[in-house]
Amino acid sequence: MKKLFLPLLVLLSIYANSQATKVPVYAWVGGPGKATDKELQEQFADFKEKGIDGLMYSGGHDPETYKRVGKFVKEAGLEFHTWIPTMIQGDPKIKPEWYGVSGKGESTYEVQPYTSYYKFMCPNKKGVRKYLKDLYTGVAEVDEVDGIHLDYIRFPDVILARGLWEKYGLIQDREYPEYDFCYCDTCTSDFKKKSGIDITKVDDPSTVHEWKEYRYNVITGLVNEIKEAVHKKGKKVNAAVFPGPTVSKKLVRQEWNNWGLDAYYPMNYNDFYMANTLWIGSQVKEEVKAAGDTPVYSGLFICPRPWNKASEKDPEGHGLLPEELGDAIKESMENGAAGICLFTPGRMTDAHWAAFNEAIYKDYSKE
Repeated sequence: MKKLFLPLLVLLSIYANSQATKVPVYAWVGGPGKATDKELQEQFADFKEKGIDGLMYSGGHDPETYKRVGKFVKEAGLEFHTWIPTMIQGDPKIKPEWYGVSGKGESTYEVQPYTSYYKFMCPNKKGVRKYLKDLYTGVAEVDEVDGIHLDYIRFPDVILARGLWEKYGLIQDREYPEYDFCYCDTCTSDFKKKSGIDITKVDDPSTVHEWKEYRYNVITGLVNEIKEAVHKKGKKVNAAVFPGPTVSKKLVRQEWNNWGLDAYYPMNYNDFYMANTLWIGSQVKEEVKAAGDTPVYSGLFICPRPWNKASEKDPEGHGLLPEELGDAIKESMENGAAGICLFTPGRMTDAHWAAFNEAIYKDYSKE
């Protein structure tokens, strides 16, 4: 009996150590579409078995959808955070005057920068803020929801990541007015009242530091209102953010290190910045320092067709190859990340999963 008992203790010890050193893993996932209850149960059980600990789940606006899906997510033993875009909305109830206005005077309701779904609202409108608070608090009331995950909580990209320029046929060597937001009457008049500067009369608004700061603060103010409302419901608030915050401030006016959220999920998509996995480590190091005591989960962009990456023209088809994934996880964890977040499990090949499984059970702590 003693001979059987000793190996059992050894196995339990090995299992406990592997769990203690496991990298916390989250994933961005969309659904449920037409999936049956059984299919959802199987999907979430598979995620858990593969090593995923929580989902950032995009299921639209209806709380009933999250109630249905959340039941199966919780049964699988996963955290459940609802992934709902913030400034981009397709709801027909949104008023045309709520949309943002570019430096050229064009509303995103009529003219969208880059792509047709870029119908960004203005974060400074009272109606917009009430609409978003009502949306998020309604979903937060669902018992199964652990937290609200904000996305597109920013202005449109005034400058795209370098790896996206060719896709849109652009050279963005400076800030151009058609991509610079928001110049609606609410924003420009409020800024003039607070700063004394009429930004509509300035030849090159990109040179006015106060104007940049004003827009950082507008987004931060909106986040604070949403955070306060959701916290009152007893739920967490976290967000998908751009890398940095040096990059995020420059590209999308997003000073997320001042938001005071419960966690941050920076999208460290190295291929978009024409960089390797070492870049991921350098970004995480800056992000962790900027976040203070708040956990940072490094977002990793997966290449869905590794065999075709070299000839893939669209950057959306790029991402981490299986042989790069381990290094990306290592760079994230050794530079202070609390864990990682996959975009997305559906893009992972068998080779990705093999590399992932090897990487997430290592101890990256520095003595």
